[in-house]
Amino acid sequence: MHVVTRLWILNLIKKQKKSVSYSQWKNFRYQDHTRRCFLCTGISKPSVTVDASQPVKDDLEHLHKIRNIGIMAHIDAGKTTTTERMLFYSGLTRTVGEVHDGDTVMDYMEQERNRGITITSAAITFPWNDHRVNLVDTPGHVDFTMEVERALRVLDGAVAIFDASAGVEAQSITVWRQANSYQVPRLCYLNKMDKPNADVSLCLDSIKEKLHATPLLLQLPLVQGDAFSGVIDLITMKKLIWNSKKRDYGRSFIKETLNADDEMWDQAFLARCELTDKLTDMDLDMAEYVLEKESIENIPTELLMEAIRRVTLKQDAVPVLLGSSYKNIGVQPLLDAVIDYLPSPLDIVHETVKLYSPSLCAMAFKIIHNKQRGGMLTFLRIYSGHLEQGQRIFNVNNEVMEKIGRVMIAFADEFKEVGSIKSGNIVVVTGLKETRTGDTLVASQSVAKSVKKEALKNKTEVPLLMGLQIPDPVFFCSIEAPSLSQTKLLEEALDQLQKEDPSLRVTSDEDTGQTVLSGMGELHLDIIRDRIHKEYKVEAELGPLQVAYKETCRSTDIHTSDINKTIGEANQRVKITLSIEPDISYKHKAVALARTKENQENLGSIRRHIMNAVNQGVSSALNSGPVLGFPVVDVKVSLHWLETGHKTSETIVAATAAQCVHQLLQKSNCQLMEPLMELEIITDETNSSSVIADITRRRGNIIRISHRQDSKVVNAECPLAELVGYSTALRTITSGTAVFSMELSSYRLMSAHDQAVAIERVTGF
Repeated sequence: MHVVTRLWILNLIKKQKKSVSYSQWKNFRYQDHTRRCFLCTGISKPSVTVDASQPVKDDLEHLHKIRNIGIMAHIDAGKTTTTERMLFYSGLTRTVGEVHDGDTVMDYMEQERNRGITITSAAITFPWNDHRVNLVDTPGHVDFTMEVERALRVLDGAVAIFDASAGVEAQSITVWRQANSYQVPRLCYLNKMDKPNADVSLCLDSIKEKLHATPLLLQLPLVQGDAFSGVIDLITMKKLIWNSKKRDYGRSFIKETLNADDEMWDQAFLARCELTDKLTDMDLDMAEYVLEKESIENIPTELLMEAIRRVTLKQDAVPVLLGSSYKNIGVQPLLDAVIDYLPSPLDIVHETVKLYSPSLCAMAFKIIHNKQRGGMLTFLRIYSGHLEQGQRIFNVNNEVMEKIGRVMIAFADEFKEVGSIKSGNIVVVTGLKETRTGDTLVASQSVAKSVKKEALKNKTEVPLLMGLQIPDPVFFCSIEAPSLSQTKLLEEALDQLQKEDPSLRVTSDEDTGQTVLSGMGELHLDIIRDRIHKEYKVEAELGPLQVAYKETCRSTDIHTSDINKTIGEANQRVKITLSIEPDISYKHKAVALARTKENQENLGSIRRHIMNAVNQGVSSALNSGPVLGFPVVDVKVSLHWLETGHKTSETIVAATAAQCVHQLLQKSNCQLMEPLMELEIITDETNSSSVIADITRRRGNIIRISHRQDSKVVNAECPLAELVGYSTALRTITSGTAVFSMELSSYRLMSAHDQAVAIERVTGF
């Protein structure tokens, strides 16, 4: 042990005026910035109330003691059940909430408790092993994938939960892909190990094949009789046994050292050697140690844990743990793994934060409305600096000053007020009126100006924390207030719901004057309708669901628009030549696909504000295609010629560019593209043929049929238009025995016949 470390511990003991035994000295856990020493102080268990504003003498030590993690999984994998056990074992709650009883802490919305699913991400803070864990429980349903997106954006690590009998499922792949996009280190937890058909090998294989990740199995299942009773920890070579007969909800468990004469010894020893062998391939320090010892046997526990942590932080591998949260088995070791292997805020480097540090730099990642707490509550992740009540801050995105009201720590739907809070934490504040999801907040306007000045000097963009990738909606419907007197109430409700949920879009149809609601799926829009009824007391009526198509052009055309008008005393003159052509470089993905390219032939230097006006006009025109008025994608727009008069306004330039694009779209043989969904249906052998025939009838394509224990798994692609009400149809076909999940796969061109059917379905003729 380092001399400095010894002196630090001795000073701590003197300050506490406590005697410490040799065993306590040995087990004291201390962590510095470059290495881990496993020691323990005898400091008492943290109190149930977590004060995130309490002064910390050493800022580095303060940050090392924080874990910002998310729980992510496929629907019904056991996210909320696992979270409820974490809260109970940490001492934050006195009883264990159950999803089926509707009394969980994290699923606090009425819609969540009635339906037994998580709809919105919920944040909570609790203590574990002298660390502070800021946890966000996320939804597993594809309709609420935006909640997962914004949670992962501000988290340092994540726990991916899998059903041990199913392995990697459809939504598991989606959330894993989201975690990859934000480079979030994670560990895996195979839940529901008590199921008769739980299969660790199946899960490990599916993690490798479907997620393209390297799993590191840290535990083996321990079975007594026919029941799953605990795990064998391969790091310490100890058996962890939970007694299911005790009425303490798994709070206590037995640790037994695995002996060489134990029947599980050989299997555990080989598994530990295999774990070590994998680590030597990925970690240089471990490889050097093994080469020096010329053996992969009997590697010290500390070295294994350090190596696992390093490969986890580098995302070269993912630790895998086992348990059954509902049976209260395996959650405590999972929490230990969160502390041991997932990163602290100091382990994650953000280049943008460096520019603003050490002053305040934070990101708003979630907004909710709470009348009891003063209206709009904004969730912030603080990356540097600190935040105080009444502090004035600057919104870099909107370039506006804001004043913080109260500062609070979230405990699901409860909030504890604090005076101030340091970096590395997740906090809830009031008073921010102009801030929206994804905005970057800094200490002052002067700080933002100095950073912006440096960026302009280096010819780079203004530094912002990476925003959110908001998916395009796939369904839309009209919404109307029941009477004129409630129209304003409905508008206020929709405005608040849009601020809370960036994936919800509210627009106005220019032709009919109707308000149009767009969302991620049937369930998403149904939940919105229910919230408007119950929370805002407006009995709004929703029209029939319509599919959100896209449009694209199929040929190349060029067009010139020439406007020469006198408005007032100014002559407004614009001559512009644009061309449009198909651009399949995006492979029909529903992302921002319109581009304006500036060809240099016959073009002089174009002023920036004029070019911005051209881009604005082009983008505006591409938002409404000629077939059904849906956005135009997979196209490239090029600028060939531009003339403007001396006093021509930017508005006229934008309008002329938009008119030119509209003319191009009329001539370029535009065609509809429909959203294609990727389906995974799990059914029994008896009903599989009926399910496959039904998918074929719905214009679907069967991709793969596989077996999972006694069930058949059907993977297919099917147009979204054919899947409206599919949940009810599947229950009818299989007598309620089948389950399915789906996610957006891509957009594909429609045939002439299918396009005619879609036009008739949307327009009525």
